[in-house]
Amino acid sequence: MSEVAVAERPVTDSLVTVFGGSGFLGRYVVRALAKRGYRIRVPVRRPDLAGFLLPLGQVGQIQLTQANVRYPDSVMAAAEGATCVVNLVGILAPSGRQSFDAVHAFGARAIATAAAANGAGLIHVSAIGADPSSTVGYARTKGEGEAAARAAVASAIILRPSVVFGPEDRFFNRFASLARMSPALPLIGGGHTRFQPVFVADVAAAVERGVDGKAMASATYELGGPEVRTFKELMELTLREIGARRILMDLPFGLADFEARFLEKLPGALLTRDQVAMLRHDNVVSDAAITEGRTLAGLGIAPAALGSVLPSYLWRFRKAGQFTRVET
Repeated sequence: MSEVAVAERPVTDSLVTVFGGSGFLGRYVVRALAKRGYRIRVPVRRPDLAGFLLPLGQVGQIQLTQANVRYPDSVMAAAEGATCVVNLVGILAPSGRQSFDAVHAFGARAIATAAAANGAGLIHVSAIGADPSSTVGYARTKGEGEAAARAAVASAIILRPSVVFGPEDRFFNRFASLARMSPALPLIGGGHTRFQPVFVADVAAAVERGVDGKAMASATYELGGPEVRTFKELMELTLREIGARRILMDLPFGLADFEARFLEKLPGALLTRDQVAMLRHDNVVSDAAITEGRTLAGLGIAPAALGSVLPSYLWRFRKAGQFTRVET
């Protein structure tokens, strides 16, 4: 992401406020919008730590401002004058005052309310599996965030990606790193859960289509890549890409849940009970979304395959880096 964005069209007076713009997905969204010529405001808790975003646009095109989704007044100020508001804010595990309820539900409501008050459009990024009636904290609060977005802005566009992968991801990078230190990788629930990993730049392109007005208003899109793989197959693919041989060890859901009670309290939360619970359900695009065109294809985006992207960043986990000969 060190490449400077060259705008595809002159910078306009249209302002897009991107909450969560300094995160993994956020930097790709900011870059995509900058190339489209939008002025971009990125509210972050620590603007002094988000300077890496500025070179993604032309001089003055990207503005950093201080805001915290737990403080609605700061959110309202950050959305002032915006023609569209994008909510990318999310966490994978609670930490300190950053709880699921505070970020996914309360924060989403504050952002949606600010968008409505400014007459701005709203693009809300959620996740496949979001459900306000779920007993899983992550899925429940994601669902509550979607409901809050729709309640405030009826025309809000909701994007639900499957597992997002890319150079800075916390999925393939985490398991590749674990494989360097451990003789075995765990297959929770036998590794049968199905995923449809989606490239981060493709999700950013979907956000861009929404901001451009090329997505259906009030629609919920489900975003997945061209391949559906089981968790076991994804672990095998990771090991093949880094040129390592490790034992793939079945870990029953009950035992995984017990271990997560301790692991979720450690720095970095290697495994949480919420994550174990979510692995009981497939994470793929629904048949209804495919039939109704609420997918990447419906937005005119041809998703990138795992094999075309993973080698570009997992090479750093190989024994001799890019010089390691990998069996195909």
